[in-house]
Amino acid sequence: MVSPLEGQAVVRYMPDLINAKTIKETVKDTGFEVDDFPEQDVAVCRLRIKGMACTSCSESVERALLMVEGVKKAVVGLALEEAKVHFDPNVTDSNRIIEAVEDAGFGADLISSGSDVNKVHLIIEGINSPEDLTVIKLSLESLEGVNHVDMDLEGHKVTVSYDPDITGPRSVIQCICEAGSGPHFYQASFYSPPKRRETEREHEIQMYRTQFWWSCLFSFPVFVFSMILPMLPPYGDWLDYKVHNMLTVGMFLRWILCTPVQFIIGRRFYVGSYHALRRRSANMDVLVALGTNAAYFYSLYIVIKALTSYTFEGEDFFETSAMLISFILLGKYLEVVAKGKTSDALAKLTDLAPETACLLTLDDDGNVISEMEISTQLLQRNDVIKIVPGAKIPVDGVVINGQSHVNESMITGEARPIAKRPGDKVIGGTMNENGCLLVKATHVGPETALSQIVQLVEAAQLARAPVQKLADQISRFFVPTVVVAAFLTWLGWFVSGEAGIFPKSWIPEDMDAFELALQFGISVLVVACPCALGLATPTAVMVATGKGASQGVLIKGGNALEKAHKVNTVVFDKTGTLTVGRPVVVSAMLFPRFSMEELCDMTIAAEANSEHPLAKAVIEHAKKLRQKHGSPPEHVPDVVDFEVHAGAGVGGKVGDRMVLVGNKRLMRAFNVPIGPEIEDCISETEQLARTCVLVAIDGRVAGAFAVTDPVKPEAERVISYLHSMGISSIMVTGDNWATASAIAKQVGIHKVFAETDPLGKADKIKDLQMKGATVAMVGDGINDSPALVAADVGMAIGAGTDVAIEAADIVLIKNNLEDVITAIDLSRKTIHRIRLNYVWALGYNILGMPLAAGILFPFTGIRIPPWLAGACMAASSISVVCSSLLLQSYKKPLHSEGV
Repeated sequence: MVSPLEGQAVVRYMPDLINAKTIKETVKDTGFEVDDFPEQDVAVCRLRIKGMACTSCSESVERALLMVEGVKKAVVGLALEEAKVHFDPNVTDSNRIIEAVEDAGFGADLISSGSDVNKVHLIIEGINSPEDLTVIKLSLESLEGVNHVDMDLEGHKVTVSYDPDITGPRSVIQCICEAGSGPHFYQASFYSPPKRRETEREHEIQMYRTQFWWSCLFSFPVFVFSMILPMLPPYGDWLDYKVHNMLTVGMFLRWILCTPVQFIIGRRFYVGSYHALRRRSANMDVLVALGTNAAYFYSLYIVIKALTSYTFEGEDFFETSAMLISFILLGKYLEVVAKGKTSDALAKLTDLAPETACLLTLDDDGNVISEMEISTQLLQRNDVIKIVPGAKIPVDGVVINGQSHVNESMITGEARPIAKRPGDKVIGGTMNENGCLLVKATHVGPETALSQIVQLVEAAQLARAPVQKLADQISRFFVPTVVVAAFLTWLGWFVSGEAGIFPKSWIPEDMDAFELALQFGISVLVVACPCALGLATPTAVMVATGKGASQGVLIKGGNALEKAHKVNTVVFDKTGTLTVGRPVVVSAMLFPRFSMEELCDMTIAAEANSEHPLAKAVIEHAKKLRQKHGSPPEHVPDVVDFEVHAGAGVGGKVGDRMVLVGNKRLMRAFNVPIGPEIEDCISETEQLARTCVLVAIDGRVAGAFAVTDPVKPEAERVISYLHSMGISSIMVTGDNWATASAIAKQVGIHKVFAETDPLGKADKIKDLQMKGATVAMVGDGINDSPALVAADVGMAIGAGTDVAIEAADIVLIKNNLEDVITAIDLSRKTIHRIRLNYVWALGYNILGMPLAAGILFPFTGIRIPPWLAGACMAASSISVVCSSLLLQSYKKPLHSEGV
């Protein structure tokens, strides 16, 4: 992508095939200087990160990655549990990057490397010696279109890079099979690592569920022995029997049952704390480990004291430690289940493509010779596939035969099935409804619109929104502050109790001042929850981007979301954005001395060779008119001496008659007289935002066609709705002022910039920004690229299968202006939800910590025991994720308003 405004170029390339130096030299050879050039090659890999709990964890992974020599950039997504790493492949590789993550105390698996596009990974059967691999490698290297072959001798695997315009995976597999002869018989099949995300999430859910039930198995008896049976004499009297000295049966049983919970089931908190402290950071594991250890080891001190003393009486807190761990595990289990639902929309998208397709073999005349069912992965460009009614379309392509209606709602959000005829494009993953179609594949594998949508949404979910900075800043000092607060709480209550500042009656009968203070301190430690803060933004962004994708609105990350919600000015391009983009004739005028049949016949003949969109509209209308005024002649003479007059029209001889079709300028150039009647016709037409196409026969104007690019039916409604949202609308176009003003008046836009070139559009947007406006530009993403880049939010409308429009922040797949409102409204709802999440997360901590510290205890006697504080901490994370999940119920505003 080359930006003339910025004077920069961004180049995507495959490091296996070319290096950065060659790219630099190529640019220099075209006559341009290259400055600020990064000399290193940059490769990209994506990793699945395991074991992250909060923002502090994701920051630790990011720091660990950036410390690896050769890593240029690293982005870690907490909710997505992924990392995207840009690195110099000459200095490091993905294995070293994974090692760095594991050294930091987290698990890591490679999802993909940046050069995976147009690569096929195969496993080969029938290899008995290294010679077999050499034979296969030589065969593959001789296959046209194969760029590079990598062999894995031990695993009998081969990775082939290829040019998709020349060959594909099916040809590669066939080449391997044909390489065998005699006793050597080879077979190749796809080798793709299993989809780990779903299996790992299921494993994580299963792990937390199992740990929770095991924890309950031990914690529930502890709770019964300490809280319930002592209240029910004589049933609990046996717990007070002495085992040795002052050690009772109840105390001994609680100790025995609590120890496995603390050290076996709760081991994960120790491991997490160790790695966090080793990184010189602190996370939730540190708080839980500190709180449970304080309760457990104080209780253990009580047990030892009771065992060795004849007179000592003390109360243990084993139930605090055991129940705290149980509640936190329950919270983690519910949180993981809820987090899994945030990526539901994306999971549904990835499952849309069918696994098999019906491949046809055609002869030179286009007749079907054979058909066979093959894996969708084996499809190549230019393959012809048959789509029967009710079947899913496997790849992007063009209809070459048949008619049908296709349901594209799963990709574009368009509810009505779309009619498809030969020449129309179809999108992979959509459903064929009622007719049989023959489709020629144009985009396969990772190039399909569906694959690109998934990649774009995944990248968006990985990108960090600016609003996330608040959580990042808080997380840096959150845990140390909580630890200090917990210590001061314990110290304050303990000193006050020992000094007699508060009455002894405040202290429960079975406690002393130290124990009461310790309960308050532990409660403060475990009620504080940094996880909720870390999940507030990424979970909302995940749900919103996934929901947007299912509605045909692709939002490129939290940054685009945050900017879109501030938009107060929308700038529309005219042609193809506010208007349909296809000219149609709305009226025809016949002047004296000529018949309608004559006018139509001469116009059709003269315009037949023209490629101009206006010419096609005029021919189509002339043919319809001719049928109304009698049957068309069997033979219309071909035009001779045909000539195109740039910007004016066309001319030529039809039979023995000279015909001109074009504008007023063309008529004047050939000295065709234009009388007052014709002048009035031209003036009236232009005032209605129409183009007047004149037809002259033998030096006299015979008639005129009024051509217009009709306004989209929803345009006026959308402009009105934007106004009700407090957003002003502006139109910018390269068209003339008369047409632009008429279109603007028709749709309700009051401010127009006309006769503006693409760079001029960008300048107009910058002028608006200088005046303090937050500008969204809506264009088609082709000639509007400079303006899309210059705007605060660039929206490319009508992208269809071309979803990877670099210049746009938001890509609207359908050519429908209502999606502009959907994009802005969804952004506003998401940012509102993120702020609400912060209220939940901060509210728990701001209200929970003083309550846990006993602020109400002197007045009401109410205190939060540690196990209840742990339950509150778990609830805060769950409430934030569930709050984000409410975005799943988002409805388009125009539809929901019934407008």
